[in-house]
Amino acid sequence: MPAMKDVFRHEPSTSGCDVPTCDIVSVYLIGAYEGLAVAAIPTSIIVIGIIYFRHDALLSQELAEYLNDQDKLKHLRNEFFYPKMATLPHVDKSLVNLEEDSVYLCGNSLGLLPKATTRIMDEQFKKWAEIGVFGHLDGEIPWAFCDECCLDGVAKLVGAHPSEIAVMNGLTVNVHVLFTAFYKPTPSRHKILIESKAFPSDHYAIESQIRLKGLKVEDSMICLEPRQGEDILRTEDILSYIEEHGDSISIIFFSGVQYYTGQLFEIEKITAAGHAKGCLVGWDLAHAYANVPLKLHEWDVDFACWCSYKYGCTGAGGLAGAFVNERFAEDKRDRMLGWWSHKYSTRFIMDNVLDLDTGAAGYRISNPPIMLAVAVLGFLEVMEKTNLEELREKSIHLTGYLEFLIDHYFGANSAKDRKVHCEIMTPRDSSQRGCQLSLKFNYDIASVYKELVKRGVAVDKRYPYVIRVAPVHLYNNFTDVWRFVQILVKCVDELEKELDKK
Repeated sequence: MPAMKDVFRHEPSTSGCDVPTCDIVSVYLIGAYEGLAVAAIPTSIIVIGIIYFRHDALLSQELAEYLNDQDKLKHLRNEFFYPKMATLPHVDKSLVNLEEDSVYLCGNSLGLLPKATTRIMDEQFKKWAEIGVFGHLDGEIPWAFCDECCLDGVAKLVGAHPSEIAVMNGLTVNVHVLFTAFYKPTPSRHKILIESKAFPSDHYAIESQIRLKGLKVEDSMICLEPRQGEDILRTEDILSYIEEHGDSISIIFFSGVQYYTGQLFEIEKITAAGHAKGCLVGWDLAHAYANVPLKLHEWDVDFACWCSYKYGCTGAGGLAGAFVNERFAEDKRDRMLGWWSHKYSTRFIMDNVLDLDTGAAGYRISNPPIMLAVAVLGFLEVMEKTNLEELREKSIHLTGYLEFLIDHYFGANSAKDRKVHCEIMTPRDSSQRGCQLSLKFNYDIASVYKELVKRGVAVDKRYPYVIRVAPVHLYNNFTDVWRFVQILVKCVDELEKELDKK
């Protein structure tokens, strides 16, 4: 499925047909692109298989709205509470229409609230009020098993068997839980390979795990850097490093989607390369969970963990998850333990003799928090109306459209020579990214961010020079993308005026 940039392949008009001569581009329709049925745009004229547009039609709000109309998943937006301009803090009311939807493109940081979640949570509060302690074992969602109520849906999202999944803790806690069990360094194989500029919490967790084993971080932690002058790690460089140095590596632990650059790593290839050298391979899927299709079992990943409050829409600090390959189901390796590691069938005998549960369940420690599990269940109820494969198709269209507009207004061939400009850091290949595009600015991003927020835009900034923009397939649409770019252009224009005054 080509990205929008590939569809908009510009060539000069040579047909001599009776179309306006001012600002014409021709656009070849590339096959299998159902999301861009642009032939119906009134400003287009079909000539010998080529569609001619006035250039402003490609940049128009009408095109964005037409793409919304063609979106078979547009109804999913109604499953969420979508913030209005009037409710966002720091908005300059003189610059916006307070009745409009905000431009919320920050689901890579915190997803929006599913309406189902509030309903289910109210039901559980009512149950607590009415039956108290009996809620542990009674009702549609027994609290003692509320995490298990999530397993089928979560397993589907990551491509796993339910027995390979545990819904528990926070992400960094699960990193520690899994590394305590799987990091067994030896004198010849003690190194941990991660990507450079991994999310700080991962970095700190790995450092601490190395120190807890009595080793030195400088000897045992490898942070693989991109090539000089590049932001993205090339897959061939990762595979080459593993091939050359894999005999000394205990665990490879990369992000599924890199939080800063937005790069989607080739999980299957990297996992296979690690296994070929005798390494264990784990993944932090914080930015991949509910963002892109995953096949953890099929790809033979050893272990993985993720948070759920980004694309999984479970709220700040939402219940995280872990995957442990079924190859380890009966493995009784040493790990962090608690009473929820014990099989339920004998747990309440309480003789203090551990009867370790099998699979990922044996990595649980404490009883699950019902209100956090409810947020997972609310999101899974939305996911019953769709699947990640069709969401992925829409995501490629959304990021392709964003890419096209950013290139037009800020790219090397932009008609306007800007003092403040940005470029897309995220891979151009849509198969190597998810919902997020990272925009790399040559200007103080705090100033750009402040101007965006004043105009009702929710994105986030990551120093030193990146603003992350994530049109989420579940609730964002093409008009959100179009509005964002128009607002960004206005913000940059304002900043350039200030520069001219200096």
